[in-house]
Amino acid sequence: MIQIFTSSNMAWHVKSPSDEEIERFRRAWEESGIREVVAHDSYLVNVCSGDIFTAERSVKALGAELERCERMGLRNMVMHPGAHTGRGEEAGLKGVAEGIDEAMEAASGTKVRILLETTAGSGTVLGWRFEQLARIIEMSRHGERLGVCFDTAHVLGAGYDLRSSEGYDRVMEEFERVLGTERIGCFHLNDSKTGMASRVDRHEQIGHGEVGLEAFRMIVNDERFADVPKVIETPKGRKGRKSWDRINLETLRGLMGRENTSQGKEGVK
Repeated sequence: MIQIFTSSNMAWHVKSPSDEEIERFRRAWEESGIREVVAHDSYLVNVCSGDIFTAERSVKALGAELERCERMGLRNMVMHPGAHTGRGEEAGLKGVAEGIDEAMEAASGTKVRILLETTAGSGTVLGWRFEQLARIIEMSRHGERLGVCFDTAHVLGAGYDLRSSEGYDRVMEEFERVLGTERIGCFHLNDSKTGMASRVDRHEQIGHGEVGLEAFRMIVNDERFADVPKVIETPKGRKGRKSWDRINLETLRGLMGRENTSQGKEGVK
């Protein structure tokens, strides 16, 4: 599977794709053999911003994103919950739920599911605690259309220790208790340049960061998530003749079927 942006991820004014462009996309997707395509919304969207103009513009952009995804045949769209920018946590969470509801109702007729991405929690960013995501879903009028994108680097940065098999089990048990693992609609498999509870979002190549290989081994072998899309969002570049994307993919595939791994960062070739 792959993740895409349906428009520029750093622009407010976006031209809607024509019917011909939509048809070309659908045809190319069908011919590619790719099982699923997940969208990610614009990085500018912050529906809970304390600035009314930004919040209103974000809701409008989110609604347009849902309509584009629907036309393209996409089932899921990943969304950063946003930052409350000084409003306070509870007001911010309420603002996320209300903004999502407004966008979904403006894009009436769409069925696209929004996957709230777990965050590292820097500054006033929301979504770094599982309880915050649960609160958004609880307050939304469309909670049945809300799921979660589980980002491994962000979860570690937020303070959830999934670096060992025992730690992974504890984190998933907590996720099950607070949200239910069936809410996970996508994984972002990223290692982290920063340590646990750093509250900093800095991605690293798989097995070369603070998450380590064991967490990834647990995820790719967890039968609950066998059919859940998984995306690599690591830094671009090359190592010798291979791209890091290819190396990371091979590393993850090499963990499938393994009972355990004691390799640290230096164990990845």
